[in-house]
Amino acid sequence: MKRFFFLGMLLMVSLATSAQKEVELQEVTVHGAKVVQRVDGQTIYPTRQQLESSPNGYSLLSKLTMPQLRIDPVMHTITALSNLGSVQVRINDIVASKEDLLALDMKVVQRIDYIDNPGVRYGEGIAYVVNIIIKKPVSGYDIGADLTNTLTAVNDNGIVFGKFNYAKSEFGVNYSLGYQNFKGTRHEEQATYELESGEKRSILRQQLDGQNKSLNHNIQLTYSLSDSNYVFQSKLSARRDIQPHRSWSKFETYEDHSSSRTSSPALDLYFHSGFKHHQSLTANVVGTYIKTENHAEHNEGGHYDYDVKGKNYSLWTEAIYENRLKPFTLSLGAQYGQKYINNMYSGDASADNSMRSSMLYFFGQLKGRLGKMGYMGGLGISTRYYRQKEWNNRFLLFRPKLTVSYPLAKNLKLKYDFEVSQHVSQIALVSDVSVKQNAMETLVGNPNITPNHVTSHDLRLTYSSPRIMTELQGYWRLNANCNMEKYTRRDGHFYQTQTNADNECSFFFIQSYNRWEAVPEHLSITLYGGIYRFFNFTNDYRHTYTAFNGGASVEAYLGRWTLTTYADNGWNFMEGEHRGHQAPAWYLTASYQLKNITLSLYAQHPFCARPLVNQTEVLNRYIHKEVTQHSRDFGNMLTFHVTWHLSRGRKYRNIQRSMNHRDTETGILQSK
Repeated sequence: MKRFFFLGMLLMVSLATSAQKEVELQEVTVHGAKVVQRVDGQTIYPTRQQLESSPNGYSLLSKLTMPQLRIDPVMHTITALSNLGSVQVRINDIVASKEDLLALDMKVVQRIDYIDNPGVRYGEGIAYVVNIIIKKPVSGYDIGADLTNTLTAVNDNGIVFGKFNYAKSEFGVNYSLGYQNFKGTRHEEQATYELESGEKRSILRQQLDGQNKSLNHNIQLTYSLSDSNYVFQSKLSARRDIQPHRSWSKFETYEDHSSSRTSSPALDLYFHSGFKHHQSLTANVVGTYIKTENHAEHNEGGHYDYDVKGKNYSLWTEAIYENRLKPFTLSLGAQYGQKYINNMYSGDASADNSMRSSMLYFFGQLKGRLGKMGYMGGLGISTRYYRQKEWNNRFLLFRPKLTVSYPLAKNLKLKYDFEVSQHVSQIALVSDVSVKQNAMETLVGNPNITPNHVTSHDLRLTYSSPRIMTELQGYWRLNANCNMEKYTRRDGHFYQTQTNADNECSFFFIQSYNRWEAVPEHLSITLYGGIYRFFNFTNDYRHTYTAFNGGASVEAYLGRWTLTTYADNGWNFMEGEHRGHQAPAWYLTASYQLKNITLSLYAQHPFCARPLVNQTEVLNRYIHKEVTQHSRDFGNMLTFHVTWHLSRGRKYRNIQRSMNHRDTETGILQSK
């Protein structure tokens, strides 16, 4: 049925435009801002007003036309609303950290490449790439600070940074500190369990009090040496996360506590060199160490607690060769990763979870034009290896991908993308560890999980003019034999795990994204929305769900003032036997530019005392649960933000780098 939908949509568009003169769509100039359509996305050149009114990278990205992304300039988060995968943000083609975006100097920003259709050279599970291209300073210095303080709750973040250039060298340092202590969270869970005897047992878990506290430190030292033909960069970073009360909750009949401490140094070495005839070679080596200490306990149905001490060593290497030939650009590359995890569980969840894994990946990609048609095609082949006690698995995975785009008429472009990939489960889920969630449920890892095939079709019709941009998208994804949750019951207790079996999880959606420059360079209006349909079929259950997801924003640039409003209804979805509703968001912002200082005030969830944080429903035949979580601290939330930049003696040169692979996955299976 979905195949006929895509063929029908393609035929309808072709008939409607067959009488029109076909004109190649190259770029659209929007009164100072330029948007260049590409086969894998678009390139955006921000306006002077957007750059001058943005204190950091998060603020700038929130002002740009990037469908499917929600950018929160207060909480410093970037979320993919479509749930198709994760978002990578890069600076000069390297994955950027939160600290990199907060320290970004708007004076060096040249353009933003928004890649909404990443090729095979990007990692698995990456749905969107935002690549900020900047100029390379060759002299002078840039120092500054970015400070955020929530006036209505305990939520503080700050970073101080400095970059110093001399000749071909650059020295950089930044230090960030974050502290949160949210106390107004309310969790309510209504659960009904059907026992083997047919008896139904209902439990109301209603939180009376709770606290979520965290403290994190991050320091980063960078040295780079560059010339017109080469770049060498070394980056040494260290991160310390302390959550003395990651979750403390008091319910009517029990309490639960959890805490964690994580330390993670990383070393990143990078080299890029350009050769004659438009050729280049890029190499990257990253080593990461993660030490973790976790504790969790609860007393529902009896006391239960456990501790985890974990060590994680990983090495990641990558090399890419690129040749920009006249008809197309050829990219060839290889990646190799090695990882060792040793997590020791003690207490009621006693286990020795040691795992070794490795990955070897080769890819080739062509990108170019045939007449008016743009294309990008590639193939990735990888082998993955896991070893855990008596379990020993090796998988060979293939990832073909093809994208074509064609200008149907002036300002009108049609694009189609096809991809087959494999989804690999999180390392924690393939462990042999089991963790008790409450008096009735236990989460169990499954070492026998195998990667599953994912097939996707994406068809888009885009219209771009100097003041209007609108996009109609149809998307279908099929996950065959996918990893889906399964509940079993034994002796009055319920066990949740993941299995492959004969599962099928698929969904499709039709949505529209629209942006109107109502008053060029002064007032922009964005509106988007779509209908989503989800299918989850296994031997045990068949669930379907239909949802609407959408939002709107308005941005006004009034001299030194910038005013922004944003609202969406969250993300409604269904996966397996979980029907989820990510919280809606709405906020107002006002910023004022005063020379090299920017002052901003953010109002999040105004006129709402306790907004919804998330909502989940479990639809298993043995278990039915409705879970909601509200937060007092997120209601009527006021946050003050100040950014200060000081630059002297700056001269610039263009530069590129292309990757970063710091590891963050600990492989620890945790209670909720």
